[in-house]
This record gives sequence, structure tokens and C-alpha cells, in this order.
Amino acid sequence: MPFLQSNYKGNKWNKNKHLETMLPALFRKVSVNYKRERVELVDGDFIDLDWVCSGNQTLLILFHGLEGSSQSQYIKGFVKHFSNRHFDVCVMNFRSCSGENNRLLSSYHMGKSDDVNLIIEHILKQNNYKHLVLGGFSLGGNVLLKYLGENANHLSNKIKCAFAFSVPVDLASSAQVLSNKVNKPYMFNFLKSLNKKTIEKSKIFPNQLDITGIEKVKTFVEWDSLVTAKMHGFKNAQDYYNKCNSLQFLPNITLPTLLVNALNDPFLTKSCFPIDMAKKHEFLHLETPKKGGHVGFSMNGIQGDYYSEIRALEFVSNYIGTENLSL
Repeated sequence: MPFLQSNYKGNKWNKNKHLETMLPALFRKVSVNYKRERVELVDGDFIDLDWVCSGNQTLLILFHGLEGSSQSQYIKGFVKHFSNRHFDVCVMNFRSCSGENNRLLSSYHMGKSDDVNLIIEHILKQNNYKHLVLGGFSLGGNVLLKYLGENANHLSNKIKCAFAFSVPVDLASSAQVLSNKVNKPYMFNFLKSLNKKTIEKSKIFPNQLDITGIEKVKTFVEWDSLVTAKMHGFKNAQDYYNKCNSLQFLPNITLPTLLVNALNDPFLTKSCFPIDMAKKHEFLHLETPKKGGHVGFSMNGIQGDYYSEIRALEFVSNYIGTENLSL
């Protein structure tokens, strides 16, 4: 039953799905002052957390997208929006995404939900928050939804709700659509960043990572077969997608969860809009606005508050007894 009609009408100054996606990433400017915490892990690696704290009782934990970080403008937009409304906020930088490559051969990927579990357990042990809220975007949204489905019977009762935006819940189909000619600029930017890190890794682990031909790779299917599968123990790209896509974990979710995927998102396919499932699901609230692009959702220009931030806070306020929220 939680298939929701969207009130988002798009940005009247920006009606192209690619511009909706790219302009906020390129030109939005949000200022946030973080305090960094490095979490040393038992496997010898580390994860960097960036915090904005004011002694509030509720903590929002955010998970960024592919090759993003706490410095991504959409992340900083959420940090500012929620921290101004009586939330502490923590951003988890996935391994190798905090400005420094991680120490191990393996890094992060679309299904790295065990790291989410590690960080949430760490935060619960080190802090005394009354409520936790979880939010993810694109890759981080897929990891979060997978985590929620995998751990449905083991979640801390302090975790009250979650939200995710622009999530390729069907990884194989999204990888395929991103190989289309029209999406070439996105692939170029993703591969440029990923290849730089991978080439550095291959020099540190020359006998464990053969990346011969990486400069010829043009699609995620090729890249995930050459790199992701080898680094993380999958047979190939298809095995990786099959095991990590969050679509299969959605039926298990038992926490109020908002999923917002724009119908014009250039990264998503029809299978990334599980409408029939949402209509029968007690906890999955699916919203599919016609506009928004991929992690876009600007309103009155590139600056200012975004629909995604307003909508997430509105959803969260239904489950958190936080006083004086300014919606």
C-alpha cells in the first residue's frame, strides 16, 4: 500500500534529465564544517567518518554514491538541512572515498553492507543517541537497502526509519543502461576516478590484481568483470550484480523506509521502480516523481533547499519524536 503520489513538480528552470543530474553536482555550493573520526578496523583497514554534532538526541547517518564522499554537494545539502533542524549527522565515507586510498586490496562496492553494519555497531557503542535514522544515495542507497533486508531481524531498536534516493535496485539493468551512448559522459567520469584508484592499487598489489586492458574498458559490465569481481571474490560482473542488487532484499525490510526514484533518472530502468511490491509492502514507501534526474531534485534554481531534503525530513518526522522540527 505505501506507493506514494509525488508532490515534486521539478525545477521550472531546468527541464532536462541530464541537466537535472549534472548541474547540482557541478555548480551547487554548500558549506559544512566536519569533524573527522578515523575508525580502525579489525582487518587492518580504516573507514573515515565525518561528523556535524551539536549534542542532539537523534543521529542521521548518510551513505554516499559511487565515487562520492562527505564532500559531495548532495551529501552536504542533507547535512546542512538536517543539522539545522536538531539532528546530529554522520557521513560514512566508503573505503578509499575519504581522500586516501584504503590499505587493503578490496575496497567498496554496491553490496558492501558489512561495512555499514560495522559502522553502525561502532556508533552505537561509542555514543548514546536516542534515535538513529539512515539515509543512502545511489550506490549508498543500494548498500543501505541491502543492509536493511539482510538484517531485518537484528536491527537495533534505536534505528527508527530510513530513506534512499536514486537507487539502482536492479544493478544489472542499470549497468546496461549506463552503457548507452547518451550516458557516455557519466561513464567517462566514473571510470576516470575508478581507474586512478585501481592503478594505484595494482602497483601496491602487483601479484594479486591484473588490470591488463583497463584503459580499453568502456562499460560497467567490463569494469566490474575486470576489477570488482577480482578484488572482492565474485565470479564475474553478473555474479556480482546477482548477489548485491537490493531488489531481492526489499521484501524482507521491516523498518519504515522511503525510496524515491525519479522516472526520468538516466541511470535507472523499469525494474528499478518496484511499484507492485510497494503496493503490497507494509514498510517500503515508494515515490516515483516524473522529474528529478539522478540525485538531483533541485527546486528554485541550483542553490537552496532541495526537494529530496524536504521530503526526507517530512518522512523522518513521522517516526522520530523530535521537537521543534522546521519542515
